[in-house]
Amino acid sequence: MKTLQNQTLLYDKDCPLCNVYTSGFIKAKMLDDNGRKAYCDLTNEEQNFIDLKRASNEIALFDNKNKTVIYGIDSLLKVIGNSMPWVEKIGNLKLIKFGLKKLYSFISYNRKVIIPSKEDQTQTLQCVPDFNYKYRYTYILFASLVTSIVLFKFGKLLNVIPESTFLRECLMALGQIGFQGLFISKLKLKKQLNYYGNLMTVSLMGSLILIPVIILNSIIEIPELALLFWFGLTATIMLFEHIRRVKLLELPTVLSATWILYRLLVLLLILFL
Repeated sequence: MKTLQNQTLLYDKDCPLCNVYTSGFIKAKMLDDNGRKAYCDLTNEEQNFIDLKRASNEIALFDNKNKTVIYGIDSLLKVIGNSMPWVEKIGNLKLIKFGLKKLYSFISYNRKVIIPSKEDQTQTLQCVPDFNYKYRYTYILFASLVTSIVLFKFGKLLNVIPESTFLRECLMALGQIGFQGLFISKLKLKKQLNYYGNLMTVSLMGSLILIPVIILNSIIEIPELALLFWFGLTATIMLFEHIRRVKLLELPTVLSATWILYRLLVLLLILFL
């Protein structure tokens, strides 16, 4: 790999996803050993020429010599394109770049609900993205749709429950938002949406765990007992992840109890109605 010299990527130290891909650039020799820096460690001089607000939403790449900065997808294309020029060339095509910018914003504005972490309140500079209602609602709908599709496909493999329908799975996925909303209705809308984002990430995570089994079953028939065991294991993992996220958000622990209650009520409705 060709190393991009004298360039530094700013990253969110509290974002596990940001940590992984920026360190990956260095390990792959796309950036030199000083090729990344935590947003909270910016010097006063660097703060003078970097747009701090924009850098919290779009990863910034600054030139240490010329004191120039580029942001977001342009930063990533420059880092990758230095080693693979064809990637930068394709990425800069008008239609492709438009799509990449939208995808980047979708992930960036939702990164705190995709992979949450405890923020260090002792830091003067906090790399927290602006709250974007459009991208938060889009993420919640996206996660609901994927969850519904996967559960519909998985439900087709089980004979112990009535035949699955896509509409039923959609109503179940969205219904949990309404049900949990009963217990956080007094919170501010932003805090509610932060919880809903995390709630749907847990559902999305569960769906991703089920996908390999669905694919494997299309090759060899898996016994129904094994499918039920895998589903139970997935639900257990989801429960513990939900508990962890509720603690990080400093929300009432009762939300995990109502999370279980909703699933039990849905199961009873499916079995007896």
